[in-house]
Amino acid sequence: MTAPAQPSRSAHLIQNDAQAISVARALAQRFAVEAALRDRERRLPRAELDEFSASGLWGITIPKEYGGAGVSYATLVEVIKLISAADPSLGQLPQNHLGVVDILLQTASEEQKRHYFAKVLQGYRFGNAFSEAGSKHVGAFETQIRFDGEQAQIDGEKFYCTGALFAHIVPAVAVDEHNQAHIAFIERDNPGLTVIDSWDGFGQRTTASGGVSLKAVRVPRSAVIPAHRAFDQPTADGPISQIIQAAVDTGIAVAALEDAKHHARQSRPWIDSGLDHGWQDPFTIAAIGDLEWRVHGTEAILAKAAEAVDQALAQPGEDSVAQASLVVAQAKVLSAESALLAASKLFELAGTRSVSGKYNLDRHWRNARTHTLHDPARWKYHLIGNYLLNGIKPARHAWN
Repeated sequence: MTAPAQPSRSAHLIQNDAQAISVARALAQRFAVEAALRDRERRLPRAELDEFSASGLWGITIPKEYGGAGVSYATLVEVIKLISAADPSLGQLPQNHLGVVDILLQTASEEQKRHYFAKVLQGYRFGNAFSEAGSKHVGAFETQIRFDGEQAQIDGEKFYCTGALFAHIVPAVAVDEHNQAHIAFIERDNPGLTVIDSWDGFGQRTTASGGVSLKAVRVPRSAVIPAHRAFDQPTADGPISQIIQAAVDTGIAVAALEDAKHHARQSRPWIDSGLDHGWQDPFTIAAIGDLEWRVHGTEAILAKAAEAVDQALAQPGEDSVAQASLVVAQAKVLSAESALLAASKLFELAGTRSVSGKYNLDRHWRNARTHTLHDPARWKYHLIGNYLLNGIKPARHAWN
């Protein structure tokens, strides 16, 4: 599948936080209509994605001095949560795009910022070619970049490349001879770039998270940024990457809870209850109450984490970035637990008929289980405890 070299239409320019949330709510209503069908058929959401990026929501974190709305991260996570409650595959698609916008802000030259921010505001989408299936761990890269005057060449293989299939520009992480990471911005029609539609995961089925092959890809040096600088000094880049993931999981939890309430009201009463309707069951009532506070608690800690990210952006430093990582880790843990719990409890409370394929309710659990595997929750518990008990600040990287 070949992506267009440029957007099919110009993006709307969102002016402020209120507009961003209003646009997201309207889009979420439309995206929810066929979300279950897209999942069942593994139908890639090309039309929906075009509408999503043309809405202007993909450019809302660009600072006002570059023409963007410069919204808070409290607003951004609300936007991602709303879209993810409707369709978490669509909610996940801008995650790396938004992360790249922040890395540009942290490490790019002024000329590069103005160039790429202008493109984003026009509706250009970044995919990603970051992760590698065969490297030692997620932060190790075997893809190479070699500089030759004003040119650079990139060679390597990537996997989990969410959104690359639909991208106009594919940012690729590669390391130089000193093992320092750079990001090269590769035009989608670059002859050395091949995007492979190979994602076959049982959840998040329509994120187009396949593979990318980079063979003697040539780009001008002006299309490369020193991404390693985002972590050489304390920046909010890691917490930003992680909080968007938590917002996706929170959206899944919200959607699963709403379906649990709807289908629990349709369930039959248990034979021993002596009741006329399933919604009168005191155990069901208690279970819904328990889910409700857990999901709302997740939304609250997500909002608190966003405030910490905004603070780290406003006053970057060792302490503010560590605090952002800490609270975002809490949001990650709780959002993962809430999404998985709500998606599982849904069936217990709704009864056997809820497993019918016509409802496709298992997509909530499949999506939650798949998306929460991006990084292990067990290490989030360790991060939180080690900081609170021993004062050890989290390591700076994209997963903290």
